[in-house]
Amino acid sequence: MTEGAGTLVGRGEREGRRLFAEWFSELSTAAQRSEPTAYVFVMGSMAEVLRSFDLHVTFPEINSLQTAVKKVSGEFLAAAEDYGYSPDICGYVKADVALQLGGGDHPMGRVPKPSLAVLTNACNTYVKWAEIWERLHGTPVFTLDVPGSRGTPGRIVESAGDHERDVVYVERQIRELIALCERITGTSFDMDRFRETLGYVNRMSRAWVRMLELNRSRPAPYDALTEGTIYLGVVNGLRGTEQGARYFEQVVEEIEERIALGLGAGHEEKHRLIFVGVPCYPIFRRFHEMFGEWGGTFVGSTYLWFASGGLDEGFEYDLADPIRSLAEGTLLGVRSAVDSMLFHDRTLIRAIDDYEADGVVYHPIKSCRTVSTGLADSRRMVLAERDVQCLYIESDMMDSRVISEAQLKNRIDAFFEGLESRKLRAAAPPEPALTRGGAA
Repeated sequence: MTEGAGTLVGRGEREGRRLFAEWFSELSTAAQRSEPTAYVFVMGSMAEVLRSFDLHVTFPEINSLQTAVKKVSGEFLAAAEDYGYSPDICGYVKADVALQLGGGDHPMGRVPKPSLAVLTNACNTYVKWAEIWERLHGTPVFTLDVPGSRGTPGRIVESAGDHERDVVYVERQIRELIALCERITGTSFDMDRFRETLGYVNRMSRAWVRMLELNRSRPAPYDALTEGTIYLGVVNGLRGTEQGARYFEQVVEEIEERIALGLGAGHEEKHRLIFVGVPCYPIFRRFHEMFGEWGGTFVGSTYLWFASGGLDEGFEYDLADPIRSLAEGTLLGVRSAVDSMLFHDRTLIRAIDDYEADGVVYHPIKSCRTVSTGLADSRRMVLAERDVQCLYIESDMMDSRVISEAQLKNRIDAFFEGLESRKLRAAAPPEPALTRGGAA
């Protein structure tokens, strides 16, 4: 780039929003033309295979969360509950049910009907969710069974033989998916196109890992909760495209310039935080402001780990053996995503050290028991291992009926008061030792 110093700042956020809007516009066009579209999920999307068949790819999780960001999720949830779905189940599922019943109409345009659904066993909700599309539309459903970790992070017990068998098991399933795509699209699998797609993902992976590493700088150049969520939408929506690869290389370029200029995430950084869970989308901007007002910056987020499709692992595909390599990358990526959701303590302790974090914010949500599982136990483990402040606040990713802004603010304010008191005590000079008679 030949642009002058400081001219890159803000480009990633602007371009991310534009690309995201264009992606939804393409989906609206696909819906109008009844073009074949695959429904996939962020953990194990198989976009590499699907794009090689020119299938449109849409993520129901992203579609649903956008209804909350656009302040209309309540209407979608009410429609699904009126149809018979319980208030207790995943808000993403209910919003998608309402979307399907409404012919695909969405705040960002129109979502096509599914020609194929591809899912992994990373989340048990995925399986039941796909059954809804099967009932409503007669959608063919392909479930990729990815073996989980043998143990917990940091205590994995796996032999070379175990790994090889797992890779072969996943590879055989991917070949079955390729055959299914050939039947649905009526086109033959193009190995060269597939390699090209994998190459773009390799570029995205390198840039994504670099982007995460760069936020270890002081001040952190971007906020992992706000800008990070924009990046996450693009990394999923444009996975396996040249446009997506180029975008993230430019994001890295911008972040490196911010660091060179000493620019932070938009406010004075006083406290470095790590976020655990899924954001509070119905009041997304205000939720972040309650932290930013105290100088809190989210330097890391488990969301950017488990919802990035394994890119945080830095695995790169071997283009000389692409199907096997996709199998190995999918195995490692889905395992990593599941472990990042279910075994927070080891991952968080490493992140606290790497990012020099002052505190951890745990955000369990009503809609998702998977993401919220074990957070209280994780907090106890982290506090036993590291001297940090931990905040535990509950709300939801979709349902504004269970969100109390006043309660959240009270808890967040108290958290920062504790952080600031701790820093004041740490900065105070030591008290002089007393003599036997009580005088210094």
